[in-house]
Amino acid sequence: MSDPQQRGRKARRSGLSGRRAEWLAILWLCAKGYRLLERRFGGKGGEIDLVMKRGRTIAFVEVKARARLDDALIAITPEKRRLIERRVRHWLARNPWATGHYLRFDAVFLAPWRRPRHVPAAFALVL
Repeated sequence: MSDPQQRGRKARRSGLSGRRAEWLAILWLCAKGYRLLERRFGGKGGEIDLVMKRGRTIAFVEVKARARLDDALIAITPEKRRLIERRVRHWLARNPWATGHYLRFDAVFLAPWRRPRHVPAAFALVL
């Protein structure tokens, strides 16, 4: 795929798919009693897809959409977790009120024609 236009179209489709997956995850989590605090916190070098709150819990949520749920499960690599942890520290520095809350790293996995899978505390959050 050396054509820059073709790469651009693929990136736009991927971005649209990612935004759609994030909205589905937001709806799913809101139905479970969570409230959205922030979406796409960070930028280059890693971002937190969603920051959600329910009671005294703040969940930093990674959203993964794949053709199969099993593929989504393995899509969060150790490197991705390290980048998210760095962003969590950055988010906490900007939101010191949150340090008294229970913090965790959740995941929402999506696949076509499947119910979203929310995994609370999917990975240990090392700060």
